[in-house]
Amino acid sequence: MVDLTVYVFSLIQNTNLNWNGDIIDIIFHVDKYLGQIIHDYGFWTYLILFIIVFCETGLVITPFLPGDSLLFAAGSFAAIGVINPFVLFVSISIAAILGDTVNYWMGYYVGPRVFKENVKFLKREYLERTHRFYEKYGGKTIILARFIPIIRTFAPFVAGIGAMTYGKFISYNIIGGIAWVALFVYSGYFFGTLPIVKNNFSLVIIVIILLSIVPIVVELLKKRKKVN
Repeated sequence: MVDLTVYVFSLIQNTNLNWNGDIIDIIFHVDKYLGQIIHDYGFWTYLILFIIVFCETGLVITPFLPGDSLLFAAGSFAAIGVINPFVLFVSISIAAILGDTVNYWMGYYVGPRVFKENVKFLKREYLERTHRFYEKYGGKTIILARFIPIIRTFAPFVAGIGAMTYGKFISYNIIGGIAWVALFVYSGYFFGTLPIVKNNFSLVIIVIILLSIVPIVVELLKKRKKVN
């Protein structure tokens, strides 16, 4: 039986993957794999989705796991009644918040130890500079990063390395996590069952990925205007 869980654990364990095949196939056909999971595992689907989202947001070694596309697909299945939208939203929100929290603490404990070493590219001043940045812009960074694949995996880790004040981090972590899950789950819930979306799911995923890059483009344009 081939399903997303098999692929997820093979992705974590196997470093010699066909990056143009396995991973891309999961990302662009996540609806197919998710449908198989729901059919085979029923209620345990919530736990499987919880683990995937937790790993995607909480482990710096798994930023390639499906995030936005998975939430959108899950929302579309919730719309047809095979999974509960409220349970889905709550469980995935908790997974996203816990994932970022674990990522933060890993960075928090790893960072100071790494920067103690006398390494040319790991100077103590870089750590202090990172701390100042996250104290000033960390809130916006943590929230915006949620909507950008790959970056959302590393942002909390770097926030931990920079020793961003935890009280500030956790508040923005909760806001960003809930907003991210709500946007994609309920977008899938309200639009995922439309015939044009169902028949062009791969195209929809491409659009979602492109939209995820918008915050980066906006920030770059803002900085360019300030420089000019």
